Amino acid sequence: MNPKTKPIMKIDQEEIAAQLARNPEKGFRMLVAAYSEKVYWHVRRLLVNHHDAEDVTQEIFVKIFHSLSSLREPGALTGWIFKIATNESLRFLQKRRPETLPLEADLAEAHQVAADEYVDYTDLEAVKLQQAIHRLPPRQQAAFNLRYYDELSFEEIARITDSTPSNVKVNYHIAKHKVIDYMKSAD
Repeated sequence: MNPKTKPIMKIDQEEIAAQLARNPEKGFRMLVAAYSEKVYWHVRRLLVNHHDAEDVTQEIFVKIFHSLSSLREPGALTGWIFKIATNESLRFLQKRRPETLPLEADLAEAHQVAADEYVDYTDLEAVKLQQAIHRLPPRQQAAFNLRYYDELSFEEIARITDSTPSNVKVNYHIAKHKVIDYMKSAD
């Protein structure tokens, strides 16, 4: 399944937030049902490996559950969740940083994407795109993925990544050009 073409479920943030206030357990179940797939794919695009993404996604929802009292604006639920997901993913990547390759790495090395039984390796364009994205620095990866796949505004991405909209725009445009250059060179 290509998460880019999958229809996006409309999430009623206010309804979930109201349920969290009335009945935290039921509200949290609603939150997980509404966000688990979106969070998983966001994490997956950053981490690549299915099992790592599953583990980090579970950690994210545990962190969300323990942090519910810090949610100040119920209307900002999506941004708050993506902020936690992005930070946890970047923290995981920081621990594994020596395993990543720079975008300018030798093409022979660049064709080695982490083996994952959940990736359709017959879609060569998608594989090249993922190779390019995973060679970006973590902040550029996050900006690119949140904009390209999740179609968030620069302002939303700035709130999620504790940055400014102008810094997010710069990171996104640099990442986009690096991805385009990599896609051209990998032909």
